[in-house]
Amino acid sequence: MTNDAYSTLRVSSEHGVARIVLDNPPVNALGTTMMRELWTVLTGIKDDPSVRVIVFSSADPEFFIAHVDMHVGEEMDVLQELAASAPADVNVFQAIGELIRHQPQVTIVKLAGKARGGGAEFVAAADMTFAAVETAGLGQIEALMGIIPGGGGTQYLRDRVGRNRALEVILTADLFDAETAASYGWINRALPADELDEYVDRVARNIAALPDGVIEAAKHSLPADDFKEGLLRENHAWASTFSLPTAQHLINKGLQEGAQTPAGERDLEGLMRSVARSLPDGHMTHH
Repeated sequence: MTNDAYSTLRVSSEHGVARIVLDNPPVNALGTTMMRELWTVLTGIKDDPSVRVIVFSSADPEFFIAHVDMHVGEEMDVLQELAASAPADVNVFQAIGELIRHQPQVTIVKLAGKARGGGAEFVAAADMTFAAVETAGLGQIEALMGIIPGGGGTQYLRDRVGRNRALEVILTADLFDAETAASYGWINRALPADELDEYVDRVARNIAALPDGVIEAAKHSLPADDFKEGLLRENHAWASTFSLPTAQHLINKGLQEGAQTPAGERDLEGLMRSVARSLPDGHMTHH
C-alpha cells in the first residue's frame, strides 16, 4: 500500500493493522475524491489476509470528518460514476457506510475531533469507536440544512442507540460530547485525550494478534445487520428533502456564512441555526 496513490488518505500497515489517516484540508470534508479513495483502499485490502484490523483516524485534530462536502451537488458526473460502482439498492453515500460495515477486517475509529453528518455516519458504520473526552463530538446536523441523514445514519443510529435516541440525535441536530455518545451506545467508550492513542493501539494490536480464524468467527457470528429496506426508505426520504428549495438555500447560505472553514465548523450548529432564522417566513417556523 503506497501513499502515492491517494491525495486525501495516508495509508500504512504493520503487524496486521492497517492505519488510514483521513487528510483532506481544511476540515476533512467527505468529498468525491475521498469517497473514491476510501472505496479503492477498502476494496483493495478486503481480501488481504495480512490485514486484520483497520484503524481510521484524522490528520486534523479538530475534525475527523466535518460532514459530506456541501459542494458535492455540483459534481453530479463524479457522483454518477461512483454510483455506478456502488451496490444496487443503496445511494452513493450509503455505499461508503455499507462498505465499512461489511469489511471482513475489524474496523476501529479513533475519534479525537468532530464528526458530523456523513462523518458521524462513518463512525457509526465502523465496528468500534473510541473517542477523546475533551475534544471529540458527534452530530447529525442534516436537519439544520433542511434534510435528514442520507448515508445510512438513520439505520445505524437506531441500531446503536434505539429509536427514541435516534430521533433525538436527528431532530435536535446537536453536537453530542463523547461521554454522552458513549452512554447512549453510539460509540464504545470515551477516554482522556492523552490516553486515546495508546489505548486504540493496544486494542488494535491485541485483536490483530488473535489466533487464526477468531476474528472471522466473531464477525460471522455477529454479522452486520441487513438494513436494505431501511436504507431504501432513508434514501427516498433524504432525496425528497434534498430536492426542496429550502435545503438548497440553507446549504448555499451556510457556505456563504463560513461552513467548511475551520472557524465556521467549530460551531456549525450555531451557524446553521442563524442561517435558518434568516429564511423568509413560511419556510421555517420562528421561535
